[in-house]
Amino acid sequence: MPWDEISYTVASKTRKSVVLKLTVPRTPTFLANNLKINLANISRALTELEEKGIVECLTPDQRVGKIYSLTKKGNEVISTIKTMEET
Repeated sequence: MPWDEISYTVASKTRKSVVLKLTVPRTPTFLANNLKINLANISRALTELEEKGIVECLTPDQRVGKIYSLTKKGNEVISTIKTMEET
């Protein structure tokens, strides 16, 4: 279980919100509008999560409209977070 990544994710409200919304691949703009969080903060969170291997960019060659998704590790992180919140 990736406890370091789980701790890292829940330590930031923005990172946690982004991960919970990425059960379906989404763009940073969608996340910013849906979560009502500044786009710059969403982009920073996505970069941080990507560096940890929790999310991945599915369209890295695009300048605009990049699409992000959870990695296998990201799915484990979100599953654990949901389990922790249920109990």
